[in-house]
Amino acid sequence: MAYRNKTFISFASEDIHYYRLMCAWRVNTKFEFDFYDAHDINVARDSSQAATINRRLRERLVNTKQVIMLIGDDTRRKAANPNTFVYYEARTILSLGLPIIFANVNRSRVSQTHRIPEILLEPYTMSTSFGPYILRYALDNFPNDFAENQRLSEINRKKKAYHYKESIYESLGLNA
Repeated sequence: MAYRNKTFISFASEDIHYYRLMCAWRVNTKFEFDFYDAHDINVARDSSQAATINRRLRERLVNTKQVIMLIGDDTRRKAANPNTFVYYEARTILSLGLPIIFANVNRSRVSQTHRIPEILLEPYTMSTSFGPYILRYALDNFPNDFAENQRLSEINRKKKAYHYKESIYESLGLNA
């Protein structure tokens, strides 16, 4: 199996500008924000057939350490529609047991379960606001928390969507 060190960014097509902003944070020296983007491997073109794109998405996810899912206005609806790639991504992420960080593009700091794809409401996940400092914190910390949680007995495992306390945001200089 390939070494998993990538971060997969999942998003509805309407939220692609947030993904592009994250890529801009990576190259901007003002931010200490970096991730190994799983979208850099196995490029699928828009003209590719859905089956080919789904195969490429699976290849990317198999080589992924963690997932950031951008939670926008259309994410939950699209993740419930079998004709979308977000639908396929959500199910593959779940089947692979990957740690998921939900980034609320509306900047909410709490878990917004009414916006999260229904299929991803049960596993232990982390919700944050959309921003480079809190996302960097989540990428640095949540995958280890997730792995520790997986080692617990089924009865003692955390489930559902969690969010960071306000004190974490304050420690990062992100006052409300």
